Amino acid sequence: MKITELRVHVVDVYRTNLVLVELQVDDGSVGVGEATLEYKEQAVVGALNDIRDAVVGSDARNVTRLLEELYRGSYWRTGPVLNSALSAIEMCLMDLNARSLDVPVHRLLGGTVRDGVQAYANGWFAGARTPDDFARAAVATVARGFQGLKLDPFGSAYLTIDHAALDRAVSVLGAVRDAVGPSIDVLVEAHGRFSPTTAVAIAREIAPLHIFWFEEPCPPENVDALLEVRRRSEVPIAAGERIFDRHAFSEILRRGAVDYIQPDVSHVGGLSEVRRIADLAAMHYVAIAPHNPSGPVATAATMHLAAALPNFRYLEIMATDVPWRRTLTDEELVFDGGQMLIPTRPGLGVTLRPDAFGAHPYVPHPLRHYDDTLTDIRPVDAVRYF
Repeated sequence: MKITELRVHVVDVYRTNLVLVELQVDDGSVGVGEATLEYKEQAVVGALNDIRDAVVGSDARNVTRLLEELYRGSYWRTGPVLNSALSAIEMCLMDLNARSLDVPVHRLLGGTVRDGVQAYANGWFAGARTPDDFARAAVATVARGFQGLKLDPFGSAYLTIDHAALDRAVSVLGAVRDAVGPSIDVLVEAHGRFSPTTAVAIAREIAPLHIFWFEEPCPPENVDALLEVRRRSEVPIAAGERIFDRHAFSEILRRGAVDYIQPDVSHVGGLSEVRRIADLAAMHYVAIAPHNPSGPVATAATMHLAAALPNFRYLEIMATDVPWRRTLTDEELVFDGGQMLIPTRPGLGVTLRPDAFGAHPYVPHPLRHYDDTLTDIRPVDAVRYF
């Protein structure tokens, strides 16, 4: 299986732009991958173009060898841009190899430990402004079958939070909890906002609401800060969406800084690397709940990991998406009883439809996390896609 072509596609989906990749081999087969990196899409495209010559002409069967050579040959090791590019290449290779054997990718990862995985909703709060808005959206989302809801209620706060903003955040969370009852998981996202002192104070305020986890309470670069919050928080701590290699994950696991780790298959080097990170986590009895707010290929890859990893705990899934998501691939998701069923089609189970991409060219999107516009995560015409 000699690689003959690498194709990169950038497609606007309102919140970000998907970076989708195809590798073609000499028998005409195509494998797909995703390197979506919010707000740095063009940088990832550049990284993929930089490694094109090293990829084309290689044997697609030698996945580990090619990835190791690409990583070594980059000289500037790790980081989100390079590792996202390598993630897409690795997904393509795993997809090609599984398709050539006519088996799902999870067979290459050791087979299945489950037939479905519990999924929590993100993006369900689109357009919400008041506690009542959040409560109504929460009820509607639970009615679809979701048993977990994630939200960031902290507006424009950064490092510190004033009393009014904290009261509003707690009011939003309280309204959601009252609306959905005690049996639904409520997961609180902070997007790396707070100093340790502020994060601990917030954890104390939200603990009575029986929060499932407090995600990325501190900026991601300081393990000591994260460790301090975890030691003093009654709420379990999740982190890892902005950690990009196994060495950094090894440190936060060794030091006991998290209860849940959240590697993103699009950013850490692909399925094989997430598998290595999950094995490290299992040694510390830590569950894995990957970051997954992106597109169809990343979701498919994450679901194959969910199938194969014993310590996989929760699948993140966006509740709705742009109306044209269904036109971009032949994605087939089955959601039943609060679980997303594991794919069984060969490879990753997703084929791109490049003819549809031209209608949605690249559009730059501003960061919404810290200016109180985060609930504008979806357009007004967003729809269900599963």
